Amino acid sequence: MADAARWKATVFVGGLSQTVTSSHVLDAFIPFGEIVDVQLPKSTARDSTDSHRGFAYVEFEQSADAEEAIDNMDQSEFFGRILKVSQAKAPKSADEGLGSKKAIWEQEGWLAEHAGDQTGGLPAGQDRLIEDAVPDPMQGLEGLDVAGPKPA
Repeated sequence: MADAARWKATVFVGGLSQTVTSSHVLDAFIPFGEIVDVQLPKSTARDSTDSHRGFAYVEFEQSADAEEAIDNMDQSEFFGRILKVSQAKAPKSADEGLGSKKAIWEQEGWLAEHAGDQTGGLPAGQDRLIEDAVPDPMQGLEGLDVAGPKPA
């Protein structure tokens, strides 16, 4: 299955109790269609070695089954907790956006979007207008060879 189609057929299930296992999630979502995979991401805390993070991803065979699961299971009670069931979002690439290890201007789409005119960024003739509008702060100091006030 293509990656985009795969994420369309995947639902995010949030608000899970710590007592819930992947087989519980599978049993709860199997009425809506053929399930390919159930993932309960493990907690990264050092003290809890076997606990999950309180959410799961359920991947269905077809995206219509995922929509049916969202319609029926969102805001339902499961092990004493209210579930938040929604369409899963594809993870961001590690090479794009904030937190990437690549400079933003080196990313593929950024340069095409933000690269102005290659002649300096200003339309023709406008650079001359800017030079005329701002007086040169060094003008009139050509004859001075010593710093400080002029002798009287």
